[in-house]
Amino acid sequence: MADVDHLAELFAPLGGVTFKRMFSGYGIMKDGMMFALISRDELYLKVDDDFATRFRAEGSRQWRPRMRGKTMAMPYWQLPERLFDEPDEFAEWARTAFEVTRRLKAAKKPKKSARAAKSSAPAGAGKVGARPRRRTAARSG
Repeated sequence: MADVDHLAELFAPLGGVTFKRMFSGYGIMKDGMMFALISRDELYLKVDDDFATRFRAEGSRQWRPRMRGKTMAMPYWQLPERLFDEPDEFAEWARTAFEVTRRLKAAKKPKKSARAAKSSAPAGAGKVGARPRRRTAARSG
């Protein structure tokens, strides 16, 4: 596997790619989205089902870290070794991984925070057996 300086050169055609130290490797980001990572000295790109078929055809393997005693299948696949010697094709695969990441993020519905959901709910909403509040006219004294 190439070192981070060499990878920065390979990712340069995408523009604005940064490396963030994470656990035992790096998250590789663009526009605030992680689309690739380095784990145990191996480079992985984010995939969807269609893109994953290209990795399978190359004999690559899926990233399966062990978390909390369980092996988790993650949507990242090991970059084929041959691409480190093919900068144009490397950039094309990296660009595809970034587009997959952008598309998946856009497809997610924004989540309301629990606080925002609670503050927008009417008084008494969500409480079992709660009665709606009754408005009373202001009393003049």
